[in-house]
Amino acid sequence: MPRALTTLTLSDAKQMLEAAEAKAADIGIPYNIAVVDAGGALIAFARQDGALEGSIDLAIGKAKTARMFDKTTEYLAELAQPGAPLFGIEQSNGGHIVIFGGGLPITIDDEIVGAVGTSAGSVEQDIAVAWAAAAAIPSNSAS
Repeated sequence: MPRALTTLTLSDAKQMLEAAEAKAADIGIPYNIAVVDAGGALIAFARQDGALEGSIDLAIGKAKTARMFDKTTEYLAELAQPGAPLFGIEQSNGGHIVIFGGGLPITIDDEIVGAVGTSAGSVEQDIAVAWAAAAAIPSNSAS
């Protein structure tokens, strides 16, 4: 018997994009923002006018990485340092792992339902924009 899967919806993703775009405007940097569902598939993406082209794949990669490993990409970066338990993880999955801050798994009622990834500013700014997106989802307690 198939089990029910709770996932972010397009409506959720649009709310997240709107919140992230507002935070990016506060920071003053145009952003790339990606939202993926519980399976890691892209639901929605926004590239604000003037956002760095090179950050498109990074935003999507951060969202997918956060969902694949159910961890923030900031935390994975710590675990991937030389001598740390996950050193070299960025080479796994065909090299599609992005391990610097800005990717967050999204949870509702302690169940991971998707992830967000942001890219364009400093790592700290990317994290702030991602958290703004996550905060747009009621009951979210991003991991």
